[in-house]
Amino acid sequence: MKIPMTKKGHIQLRDELDLLKKVERPKNIADIAEARAHGDLSENAEYSAAKERQGFIEGRIQEIGGKLADANVISTDNLSTEKVVFGTTVAVIDVDTDDIKQFRIVGVDEANMKNGTISVHSPVAKSLIGREVGDFVEVKTPAKTIEYEITRIFFED
Repeated sequence: MKIPMTKKGHIQLRDELDLLKKVERPKNIADIAEARAHGDLSENAEYSAAKERQGFIEGRIQEIGGKLADANVISTDNLSTEKVVFGTTVAVIDVDTDDIKQFRIVGVDEANMKNGTISVHSPVAKSLIGREVGDFVEVKTPAKTIEYEITRIFFED
């Protein structure tokens, strides 16, 4: 199954993969060799830690490789900002509190609420997709239903 991903998200994953393969993996191999030189491996904490790190690195390399292979990189270059679509940033105002928020709709692996990015599969994104400036949307949360008015739709670089 293809995974929707922005160009920025694809570049970030590719950069992480390069770092793991070109920097982290060789450093880890050197750490394992150095720990082996200290003798008895059964009681060698440095060796155990390096081997554990190796497992993490190799697992992450496999995970990223799979995601990149399954990525459906969606270019926003020629998309309109008339409606909310994957890759757009949406400015909204909470109708009850007048709080202003921005959400950028991205792929699952790119989502990070601290950065204002939300998964295309999240309830907020699902309620926004296909809508236009001036539309009102309701988002059901466990605590309450929040009503937003869409005030702006745009693409970030």
